[in-house]
Amino acid sequence: MSNALKIYSFPLSGHSHRVILFASLAGIAYEIINLDLANGEHKKQPYLSINPAGQVPAIVDGTTAIADSNAILVYLARKYAPTFLPEDPVNEAEVQKYLSLAAGEIAFGPAAARLINVFNADLDREFTHTIAAQALTKLETSLTGKDFLVGNKPSIADVAIYSYVAHAPEGDISLEPYPNVRRLLKNIEALHGFIPFKATKVGLAA
Repeated sequence: MSNALKIYSFPLSGHSHRVILFASLAGIAYEIINLDLANGEHKKQPYLSINPAGQVPAIVDGTTAIADSNAILVYLARKYAPTFLPEDPVNEAEVQKYLSLAAGEIAFGPAAARLINVFNADLDREFTHTIAAQALTKLETSLTGKDFLVGNKPSIADVAIYSYVAHAPEGDISLEPYPNVRRLLKNIEALHGFIPFKATKVGLAA
């Protein structure tokens, strides 16, 4: 596995999962290196030389090190699986819109709500649920008559939103009001190479 893409991860991190998921969907050979976050391995050397921000995920691809899950998706798609990143300006802009949604309202909504339940994070539950509803409503509306978010075919946009949206129930956020979103999740899960995000004992059984 010495020549494989190295993915520095944490099993309960949705940001890490989106990178692993994409590598699997794209057929990229990879090696997962799980960091011991409880003991602060991500805040120490040698990991800080890979990602000075001390966060997961990060990748090492040969001599190239990249952090930030969305940046990693762009890099991997452009290098290894260009069909997941449209080249035409309109659809490429659409992908960027959903990457921003993943980094914004999804991170501060369903992802943050999950942090409260799974990691006892000291966050405002009501605020996270309000933001989650906004994000899920945007996705629901965008998916009217579509199987995937951009160009009606899989892209890194779908990968970016999947992990935390699929696990929104772990933050006590129901997906029942969003049939289009639930259909998208099933479409992603049906893709060759799909691997699930590890469920916790909160909200989801498996």
